[in-house]
Amino acid sequence: QVHLVESGGGTAQAGGSLRLSCKVSGYVNVMNCMGWFRQVPGKEREGVTFLDRAGTTQYADSVKGRFTISKDIAKNTLYLQMNSLKPEDTAMYYCAARTRWDCPPLSDNTAFAFWGQGTQVTVSS
Repeated sequence: QVHLVESGGGTAQAGGSLRLSCKVSGYVNVMNCMGWFRQVPGKEREGVTFLDRAGTTQYADSVKGRFTISKDIAKNTLYLQMNSLKPEDTAMYYCAARTRWDCPPLSDNTAFAFWGQGTQVTVSS
């Protein structure tokens, strides 16, 4: 059994920062390729950033230079540091993991077997 639990969401003003956390429990070897997705009502879930086993990252163009993905293996936790937040960052954010060491393209939201329940991020203008 694998559980991913996100935390750290909330409300921030435009230009502000938030840090999301995703705690992994159970079969922690799933912490190979991990990523963050986001979704707004009526739209498809979109890949925000991925981090593979080797430390290679991918970022959506909309968040490059503002968001940073990282992980702490000792704490079995994935992070998403979000700076310079914009109202268009408002969404439900989900973490995801898969056992393969490599990550798919950001456009592929079908390649992850394990998902968290999501944490809401709201950015006010």
